[in-house]
Amino acid sequence: MKNLKFRNGDLLPILGLGTWKSGPGEVQKAVFWAIEAGYRHIDCAAVYGNEKEVGKGIAEAIEAGLVKRQDLFITSKLWNDSHRHEDVGPAIDRSLDLLNLDYLDLYLIHWPISFKHGIGFAQHREEYYTYKDVPLTQTWEAMQEQKSLGKTKHIGVSNFNQSKLKELIKMKEEVPEMNQVEMHPFLPQEALVQFCKEHEILMTAYSPLGSPDSRGEKHINDPKLLQNPVVKEIANRQGISTGQVLIAWSINRDVAVIPKSVNKNRIIENLESAQVKLTDHDLMELKDIGVSHRFVDGSFFTGSQSPYKTSDLFDQ
Repeated sequence: MKNLKFRNGDLLPILGLGTWKSGPGEVQKAVFWAIEAGYRHIDCAAVYGNEKEVGKGIAEAIEAGLVKRQDLFITSKLWNDSHRHEDVGPAIDRSLDLLNLDYLDLYLIHWPISFKHGIGFAQHREEYYTYKDVPLTQTWEAMQEQKSLGKTKHIGVSNFNQSKLKELIKMKEEVPEMNQVEMHPFLPQEALVQFCKEHEILMTAYSPLGSPDSRGEKHINDPKLLQNPVVKEIANRQGISTGQVLIAWSINRDVAVIPKSVNKNRIIENLESAQVKLTDHDLMELKDIGVSHRFVDGSFFTGSQSPYKTSDLFDQ
């Protein structure tokens, strides 16, 4: 398994298990199966509502003697309602309590969007804070404090564009160590990847398979990445699945990747992607795939009641 290296030399297994949209009744088994299969990197978040079950899966694997805590790399994320300085500490404490862990390996600001405390998803203008109310720099200062207290070994961000990253870099304090964003051949994020590389910010790709379980009415006409003819042709040539092609694509770019699954066979299949070697021809075809699409478009944060714009989330 390839690893990515943090600035202090710590290693991150490049392939991990994602837990977004994994139900509480199924994610415990998924985490255990993943660790049993050889995964050592588990990605979760407060807003997913399943940290307690993720923690049970981790504990089960440790109790079974499959791993020790120090063998695992566990990521969680700060939700939008806890961006005020005084709310960050209690938020990470709650995640640690639910996960039954003494520390996280990585803690991320989930979105550059701030809600009033206790709001799960803001619906009305009065439920939002603005950047004037709660600057991102305030949240980042608190994140650094949590790291200094030993609650997390590394800190970073998620869904941050170049502009928002520059705000934190200008603080002349600790630069984010990770930026987790949607990334796949339909959304390769070339400019953002280059920017992060220049500033020694590692990257993680979420929704690497095109978010195939987000097929509600709003997304019914989205292009289907797993069924794309280019991806299918490469899979046929390689004798692998289309999912393995897409996971291997991220690994080839030195971008961590966290496919979600609660199916034991699929979890194992995804892990085997780490051994896939895409050819230069494969990579060129994926680069020229001819489709541009963002599945997680952030529209749930930028409606008429929100003080935020799409440009606050994504580079235009």
